[in-house]
Amino acid sequence: MTPDEHYRVSLEDIFEGPMDLLVHLIKKHEVDIYDIPIALITEQYLEYLEWMKAMNIDVAGEFLVMASTLTQIKSRMLLPAHEDENEDEDPRLEIIRPLEEYLQIKSAAEKLSQRDLLGEDTFVRNPGLEDYLLNREEAVIDVGLFELIDAFHKILENITSVGRLEINAGTITVRDRIVQIVDIFETKGSVTFNELFSKNADKSEVVVTFLAILEMVRLSLVRIAQHTRTGIIRLFYL
Repeated sequence: MTPDEHYRVSLEDIFEGPMDLLVHLIKKHEVDIYDIPIALITEQYLEYLEWMKAMNIDVAGEFLVMASTLTQIKSRMLLPAHEDENEDEDPRLEIIRPLEEYLQIKSAAEKLSQRDLLGEDTFVRNPGLEDYLLNREEAVIDVGLFELIDAFHKILENITSVGRLEINAGTITVRDRIVQIVDIFETKGSVTFNELFSKNADKSEVVVTFLAILEMVRLSLVRIAQHTRTGIIRLFYL
């Protein structure tokens, strides 16, 4: 059985789209948006799509359109230039222009979200996170789906058993794992991402835990933040 064929994650519910993945890859590889190594980014983008499909994460049509666009740009850049061609523009402009617009909109939205709501504080529903932020000398940032995927890959690398991402018949269900995680939150208030994965867990148990975290994000049960200096990811129960 593939990673819980009875359980699927919708990216629309977690508000992550193809532009978010593209921005994540650009930041991850620390490249300039005006000089994108299109071959590398396209390869990485397609790898993420394949991995998400293997995890039963629904890949919306917009992701496939972006994949097609990146592949087309990559192919155009590999073609030799001809003097009789009128097209002098860098093929990458096809993606750079919408990327610029997206980053501007995203920046404006983030600034608006940081403002206090009328009559209430930003973190009024989550004193645990508020206390954590107030006691930190360095900043923390919210974590998106693709940062979680990277962190999950590191967890998988520490597991000796190699093979397909599968869930065994005797493995605990996603819903049962959510109940267990909630119990952990009731005791600790917050927990690091790595703490939720037992060192002795097999690959099936690790996959279920990751899917449980994604489901809790979808249901707005947790907020996830990452320390900018240490890179530690911490989950807070809302």
